[in-house]
Amino acid sequence: MRIGMGMLMSNEPDFMIHGVFEYHMFGQDFWITTTTIGMWIVSALILLIAFLANRTLKKATDEPGMFQNALEMAYEALANMAGGILGGNARRFINYIGTIFLFILFCNLSGMLGLRAPTADYGVTFLLGMVTFFIVNYQGIKNRGVHHFTSLFEPTPILFPINLIGELANPLSISLRLFANLLSGVIIMGLWYGMMPIFANIGIPAALHVYCDLFSGCIQTYVFCMLTMVYINDKME
Repeated sequence: MRIGMGMLMSNEPDFMIHGVFEYHMFGQDFWITTTTIGMWIVSALILLIAFLANRTLKKATDEPGMFQNALEMAYEALANMAGGILGGNARRFINYIGTIFLFILFCNLSGMLGLRAPTADYGVTFLLGMVTFFIVNYQGIKNRGVHHFTSLFEPTPILFPINLIGELANPLSISLRLFANLLSGVIIMGLWYGMMPIFANIGIPAALHVYCDLFSGCIQTYVFCMLTMVYINDKME
């Protein structure tokens, strides 16, 4: 195992993905990167919140505390968002939507903790898009049967190439949108920290983090989940 000392010894932030640990397996070299570590931290934080939420809700009272209130408000907001698009099918998908919402949101906000946002790595957003793609097509086959495929030839067979490209473009579009917006924020912050004098790193970066990480991160999380539900709902009819 080898540690990427060049990255660890550098005190200057940048926007690149770095290898932290290298290990050998099956005759190949593999790296634990900053993206991997970021996802581990985010996943551990989500699991901790889930554990605390489970304990809190098991002991729920008629006079809830602050944490129970926050959980109930978050669930109600998520249920309303899902119900507004999926209607009566919202309960079937609310667990998935809630999971990817939390994962993407925490990944997007991790830049405020000094981490490189994992969603600024296309390998992460592409897999999220592909999971959505498989769920959407599974629902299409389950609810439509053969019509899921024959619908590609509607309203006329000559439109089959365009309809097929449209179906394949869905996971690419949502993954690229999330990736590009988060990467732009990472690049802006990396350039600011790397090129501006020390006195310019007092106060101003906080405002930039609010926009690039908090505002943009929340908006892109919402857009990804909304589009996912729209694609799923389209296959439920």
